[in-house]
Formats: sequence, C-alpha cells, structure tokens
Amino acid sequence: MTPHDTIDDAATARAVIDEHGTLVEWNAGARRLLGWPAADVVGRPAAELLADGSVPVPAGPRWDGTLPLRHQDGHRVRVWLLAHHRPPREDRPAHWLVVTPLEAAGPGSPDDPLATAALTQSPCAVAVYDERLRLNRINDAMAEVIGLPEEHIQGLRLSEIGGKAQSEELEAHMADVLATGRARDVQTYLRTGGDARAHAWLARIAPVTDAEGRVRGVCLAAHDFTENYLSWERLQLVNEAGVRIGTTLDVTRTAQELADVCVPALGDFVSVDLLDADDEGAAPPAPINAPVGLRRAAHRSITPGTPEALVEPGHLELYPATSPQAASLTAGRTVVASVPSGDLDAWLSRDHRRSARDREYGIHSTMSVPIRARGLTLGVAVLTRFRRPDPFTPDDVLLAEEITARAAVCVDNARRYSRERETALALQRSLLPRGLPRTRAVDAASRYLPAARSGVGGDWFDVIPLSGMRVALCVGDVVGHGIEASATMGRLRTAVRTLADIDLAPDELLTHLDDLVVRLSEGTGGDSSPGEVGTTCLYAVYDPVSRRCTLARAGHPPPVLVPPTGAARPIELPAGPPLGLGGLPFESAELDVPEGSVLGFFTDGLIENRERDVDASHALLLDALAISSDSLEETCDRVLHALLPPGGVPDDVALLLARTRGLPASQVSTWDIPADPALVAPIRKQVVEQLDTWELSAASFTAELVVSELVTNAIRYGSQPIRLRLIHDAATLICEVSDASHTAPHLRRAKAWDEGGRGLLLVAQLTQRWGSRHTEQGKTIWAELALLDLD
Repeated sequence: MTPHDTIDDAATARAVIDEHGTLVEWNAGARRLLGWPAADVVGRPAAELLADGSVPVPAGPRWDGTLPLRHQDGHRVRVWLLAHHRPPREDRPAHWLVVTPLEAAGPGSPDDPLATAALTQSPCAVAVYDERLRLNRINDAMAEVIGLPEEHIQGLRLSEIGGKAQSEELEAHMADVLATGRARDVQTYLRTGGDARAHAWLARIAPVTDAEGRVRGVCLAAHDFTENYLSWERLQLVNEAGVRIGTTLDVTRTAQELADVCVPALGDFVSVDLLDADDEGAAPPAPINAPVGLRRAAHRSITPGTPEALVEPGHLELYPATSPQAASLTAGRTVVASVPSGDLDAWLSRDHRRSARDREYGIHSTMSVPIRARGLTLGVAVLTRFRRPDPFTPDDVLLAEEITARAAVCVDNARRYSRERETALALQRSLLPRGLPRTRAVDAASRYLPAARSGVGGDWFDVIPLSGMRVALCVGDVVGHGIEASATMGRLRTAVRTLADIDLAPDELLTHLDDLVVRLSEGTGGDSSPGEVGTTCLYAVYDPVSRRCTLARAGHPPPVLVPPTGAARPIELPAGPPLGLGGLPFESAELDVPEGSVLGFFTDGLIENRERDVDASHALLLDALAISSDSLEETCDRVLHALLPPGGVPDDVALLLARTRGLPASQVSTWDIPADPALVAPIRKQVVEQLDTWELSAASFTAELVVSELVTNAIRYGSQPIRLRLIHDAATLICEVSDASHTAPHLRRAKAWDEGGRGLLLVAQLTQRWGSRHTEQGKTIWAELALLDLD
C-alpha cells in the first residue's frame, strides 16, 4: 500500500473552476453532494449550479462562505464552501479550487487516541488527522493560524484547507508518516489563511497510535519560527553578498552582481543606476539636485527576459524630483514608497509608461537605496515587489542598506581602477607606435591587447628604419602592470630607438640596454637588487640587399619564420638572460631570409594559457601562420583568434608580423676604391654614368659632390680596403663609403681661417640624412639623398 492509498477522495466535494468561470474538474464527492455526474457539469459555467444566481467576488486568494446550490433533483442545498486561487504553473493554468467536507470526523469514543490528545493544552498549533488524512481535531492556536473554525473544515485534507503547493508537499509527508510510523520534521515558508504575509514554519509530523501500537492517525504540530528564519536568511544573504559581489574590477559586472544577489531574496525586480562621471572612473558630481540623470548599469527580475524594465542597460534616463530615485539621492537616505499609500502618485501621473507597467504587473512597493562609498554618492539601487504581496519592512531596509554598502565599496574600487587603467592605457597608446613606418625592407602589421583584469602592462613593439634601407624589428616585455610598467616601457623603447640610431649590432644593443635596466633597478629603492625591473627583449636587423637577418634576444620567446615555401618553424637563437641581471653576455645569430618570408615576433602573453602548455600554443601559432594570406592584418587577426581565449587575456599581448622584401641587384652598384687621390675623379665619372643608367641624372651634381667628399676622406683618413656603394629606390639614393678604420668622423663647424673641416658640413647640407655605423671590418659613412626633392 502506498502512502496515498489511505486518502478517500469521495470524502470531500471538490471542484476546479478556471479563470473564465467554467467547471474543469468534478470529483466523486461533488456528485455525492449535488447528484450531478461529471459529464453533465464539466465544461459548463459554474454559476449554473447556484440556486439564486448570485456569484461571489473573492477579495483575495482565498474565500469561504455559505451558498445555496442547486441539486440535480431541483431542491436547494446550503453548503459552506472554501475556495483557493492557484496561480499558473508550467503544467497547469491558473484556477480556483473549491472544496467542502462531506464527513466530519468526530472525536470518537473516550478511549480513542484521537479524542484523548491534549489539543487544548498545546502551546503551539496542533492538528490531528485520521487514517484517511482527513482533519479530525485542531486546537485554538491552529484555528487561528488557518483562519477558519474547526467545525467548517473537519473532514478536509490539508491540501484542501491550504490550497497551496506547500500544503500538498506537507500532505505527502503526512502520508509517509502514516505509512511508516516514523516521525519527521519539515520546514516550509508559506502564507496561511489567518495572515497577510508568509511565515516560516517548523512542522513536527508524528504518528498517533492506539493501545496496541497501531497507527490510527497523524498529529501535525506547527511552530512559527519566522523571526529566527528571517535572521538566518538575512545573515546568509549578507554572507552571500560578500562572496558574490566584487569578483572583478568591472563597474558593470559589479552592479549586475548586486542586482543578482537581491533577486528574489529582497525584491522581484531590482535595477542599479549609476551617476555619470566627468570621465571614465572619475568621481561622480556632487551635490545632487533633481532632476537626476542616471545611467542604467544592470537590472534583474524573477521573470525571464526582464519584461518589467523600461530602461535598457547603458541608457541614460532623467528622473524628476517626484521619483523614488531622485528623492533618495537628494535626501541621501533610503526611501520606501508604495502604490496603495499614494506615495508614487505624483511621479506615475507624469510618466504614463511606468503607470501602465505598474498596473500590468501589479507593482505595489519600491525601495530606493543610495549607493555611497568613501563619502561619494555613486548611484541608486531600486528594489521593487509585485509577486511578493508583503511590503518592505524596516528589517528589509537595514538588509538592503548593508548589502548596498558592500557593493558600493566594490563599485568605487572598480571606478578607481578604471580611471587608473584608462590613464595607463592612454600612456601606453602614447608610447607605442601610432602607425608602423613604410619601409623598403618589410611590410609589417601589429596588434597590442592589454590585460583584461590586471591592467596595462609593459609590452611593446617597434619597426625602426636604419641606414642602407635596412630595418630593425623589436619586441619587448616589462615585468608588471600599471602606469609604472608603461612608463618603464616608454623609457626602454626610447633607449632602443636611440641605440638603433647609432647602428649597433643586436647583441651590442642588448648589452647597452641591459646596463640601462640595471641602473633603473638600482634607482627604484635603496634595498632593491639588480633585475627588479625585469625585461625581456628581442631585437633583429634585416638587410633587403643581402636578404640576411641578424637577431639577438634577452630572455624573450624566439621568433617564428614562415618561408614562401616550406613549413613554418621557430628560429633557433641563443636564449640570453633577461635584461637587468647585468654582466652576462648576449649572442647574435644570422640567417638567410628568402624574399617574401614572414617573421613573427610576439610576447609571452600570446602563448601562455592556463588551458594548454606552451608547446601546444606554439603548434597553434605555427598552424595559424602557415595559412597563406596576402594580408598581414588578416594573419594577425587569425593568430589572435586561434590562441587567445574569448572575453579578454590574462596578460598583455604584443604581436608583430613582417613580410620581407628584397632589393634587386640592378638597384645596387659597388666599386672598390684604390688609396690614390688621383683616382677620385674617374670614380666621380663612373658614378655619373651609373646615375644616367638609372635615369637619375637630376641627382648627378649632388651625388658627385657627396661621393667626392666621402671617398676623399676615406682615402685620406681611412684604411684599405675602401669600397663605394650606391643604392636607390623610387624615393632615395644612398651613398655608402666603407673602410677598415674604426675611427668615425665628427661634424664640426669650420672657422673662417681653417683650411679643412668643411667637407662633412657640405655633405650635411646637401643630403637629408647622413651618419656612420661600425662593422666587424671597420666603419661605413653613409648619406641619403631625397630624389623627390630633385625633380
């Protein structure tokens, strides 16, 4: 026998009426009472069963009273009825459940355990149900809880008396106790017939046995522990708010977490609106006067899709002085208002959309709580109730203020972080290249992504044009995040550009940069040690004439080479220590790079991922770069999409791709120069003839003077071998004179009585740039002529 087998359905007359007044259910007890079979009444208006035709209008979710009903044989039957309104559920629409008992289970004989139970002496609400789970007796306390006298409800089941889902659950527990004979405790939270608001109940359900130990019924003793329950619930909610609010330093996310915590614990619909600041992350304006402009940061509803919201997130709304939002902000305290009291009439009369919304959803109470932290008013949280019938209580106000105060600190922290992050981003953007220069050596594309949570870091990249149409490619990463890391990055990038301008080899450049980082480390504090400002760097120089690339790295991930034909592969380089350790050497590597190859430079943020190891990231990077594409911009996007997780990166990411170009041999001409001043004139003639061949006759006069001066200086002050090289493209003619001496010339202004010293001054006046660079064999003096200026 199952627990529900003891229930006698015919002992109660029960009918179900839908919202249109049509009978949709009719049980055997109802037929027993009025004689009508279900087939004759189901689907017909329930009002046809009323003898006088008067239909009662219930004022709430429960109604009871005596009505004259029409029996099948035509006579009138006066019956006391109890009606419950049941809201809609997924498996059924809203309806009214109407019941009346047919059999009143009396007290029985004097030795009946149901009759001898000391109901009247119990300090709590007690009810006794018989073997059919029909009410037998209740005491005065239970009658007060139910709100109905004993004589009216004797013989009804608990689910018929309560009419709610919680009552059905309690009845199921009673049936189990009746079947097993084992008592149990059940906690529930519901509104009973005698109260306007829900209470927390602890129900002790125990079997009632006779002298032989047979279970003859069930005793239900209910204890109201609402205050303890609400105190525990408030404590739990405060603890939950401390855990769930402020998980990130994002203002919008924090506002959404506040709304999520408050629904449904405090309100059925919660909106969080923030005051606009002068700039991102700055303090909002003060003092606050109505009307108040508020921007919706977040909202949450117990209804899916949040249909109650009239303002979308991100939208700015102006609230008049009569609104709860403005009243709360201008007063600087929590404001509780309700529709029945007329507190909202002035506002709703001016806002027809809100008035219609409130009527549609039955909104009856609002509570507006200012969001304040560190003396600043940041916004307001508005809690609304429409499904919960009870208004906001003083305890609700205290709880909402406690949770909002915690959230306000998190919102303010997020605002301050946003301001610092935007400052660091602005500094970072100002220090990084605004655009990559167009060079004859490479086509380049780049990407920089700041860290999503920890803020801007010190990653950087650069493309630096060098003499002889060469180009330097650099990527670096400063340890740390924030403004300090960005400022350090700016100093190092400037240092790299300065050192690149004097044409140092990659290993020599890193050595000088290492010295600088050591000095920066020693300058950050009295007890700081070398390496505190840790930095990694990769520096490469590509020559389009020789199509060779020289690289060196300081603790940085090696680059990737994607040749025009063949598989992508990492370039093997000596690792080198990170910058800042001091005293350790750096080594360069040189390799041939076919024209059309792609060189990939990146920081460790691209390949370090919690979900996979570095080797797996390298494989993904090689696969993404191996896909042929004419656009480096598309390749950059493809690489980031393949390696980075959605929703932001945990560390800064810098990516630089460069496709190499070669200079045809027809655009380069070289002469070996004997150490004889008398041969300078024939060299000038050969230069003029070569320029005529290149159809650059307009540059002949200037080039002849520059070549004459540079070659003469090399013969006079340099060492053999001496070599002259001319390089040209559409816009530039480059004259280079190399010799074996390591002594570099210096430009000085010649005095009127000086016999020499005017040669380099003349070169500087005739060219757009000139300079010198040291090589393993000696030095090279170079000068660039702008061909477009000679047209």
